[in-house]
Amino acid sequence: MTSEKFQSEVNTVQKFITLYCKEKHSLQIIYTKNIVYNKDTFDIEVSLCKKCQSLFEYSLSRLQQCPHEIKPRCRKCSNPCYEKFQWKALAKIMRFSGLHLGVLKVKSFFRFHN
Repeated sequence: MTSEKFQSEVNTVQKFITLYCKEKHSLQIIYTKNIVYNKDTFDIEVSLCKKCQSLFEYSLSRLQQCPHEIKPRCRKCSNPCYEKFQWKALAKIMRFSGLHLGVLKVKSFFRFHN
C-alpha cells in the first residue's frame, strides 16, 4: 500500500475512534505517536481513553503489517489480520461513528439550505 493510502487509512480510523470515544467515554488523554511506514514518518496526536487508545494502537499495527499492495476493505479481505474480539470492537465503533457522521452531514445540509 502506498504511503498516501496508509495515511488515509490511519486518518479514517483515527476520526472514527476519536468520535466514538468522545461520545461514549468521559476521560480522554492526549496521546501522540510517531509512525514509520515505507520510510515515511507520520505524527499523530489524538485524545482517547485507555481502552480506545489500545484499540487504536492495535489498528495501527494491523495497517502497518497489511500485506496487500492494493488494500481491500478489511471486511472483504480474504486473509483478515484482526483477531475476532478486536474486529468486533472496531466494527461497533465504525458502525456508530459512520452513522453519527452521516447524521451530522444531513443536519449541516439542512442548516445550510434554510
